[in-house]
Amino acid sequence: MTNSSRTSGSMRAIVQRRFGGPDVLEPADVPRPEPASNEVLVRVHAAGVNPIDCALRAGELGQPAAFPLINGRDISGVILDTGDSVVSLHVGDEVYGMLDDRAGGYAEYVSTPACYVVRKPSSLSHPQAAAMPLAGLTAWQMLVNVAQVRAGQRVLIHAAAGGVGHLAVQIAKARDAYVLATARVANHAFLHSLRVDETIDYTTTDFAAHCRDIDVVLNLVGGPYVRRSVMTLRRGGVLITVRSAGYEADLAEAEQRNVRVERFLVRPDQDGLSQLSELVDTGRLRVELNTVLAMDEASKAHALVESRRVRGKIVLETTREVQDG
Repeated sequence: MTNSSRTSGSMRAIVQRRFGGPDVLEPADVPRPEPASNEVLVRVHAAGVNPIDCALRAGELGQPAAFPLINGRDISGVILDTGDSVVSLHVGDEVYGMLDDRAGGYAEYVSTPACYVVRKPSSLSHPQAAAMPLAGLTAWQMLVNVAQVRAGQRVLIHAAAGGVGHLAVQIAKARDAYVLATARVANHAFLHSLRVDETIDYTTTDFAAHCRDIDVVLNLVGGPYVRRSVMTLRRGGVLITVRSAGYEADLAEAEQRNVRVERFLVRPDQDGLSQLSELVDTGRLRVELNTVLAMDEASKAHALVESRRVRGKIVLETTREVQDG
């Protein structure tokens, strides 16, 4: 995405001028941001791609402040400038983090509140770091902040080989939980390498009949899994589900079974990021990169994410050239 003729006040970014499918994403030159007093300016080396990016692109999250819109919540890069009130981070620091609803990560530069980023673990490349924040924070906040998972508890994780799922497996194991995971059989060996205790092939086995006395369920699939997940939980258990409609009728059964159902939406979380970094540094958490693409291939990345057949994460790299063929 380098353009030597570009002025110092502009940058290359992936924009969309309307809602629609992956094809609405296109490269363009746009004004380069400047950091506010509480912000840092980051030269983005890599940007993670998440299902919420696809929802934003398609208009499922409501109207943006303005078009053209720059998508992307996950970034990893190097600080080029800091606002006057920023004291904990400095020019030259390698950082990674999750942006807020304004997004903006699919670009050469992004300006973001300093409290949304932390120093990147040295063991992670920029693509690996960019794959971590939103998915890792989703898993961390579900398991730690909401469920308060502790040693010996039985945790069932749906879509366990996906971007959030494979990180949730490792976080649960780091907290000494017993982990059951639903995934296609092709991903079972991968999940066992992450120390999953039991794998369930959801294409051939009804997990609701197989799983009993579960303490915590992470439903990363959506509404269709709510009712059957409730059936697996012990009294007093908790089901944490991604925000989606269509399961309100199942809440009465959950209440009757004395099961708590929590709808969840991730938020930027500097402390949570620091905790994830500690797990990385101590060898208890690793991120699976499925594909690293050039930034100009954002439409291809979105199509892959929407296929729902991706193990691990997809990342866009600003310095990578588009490959022929």
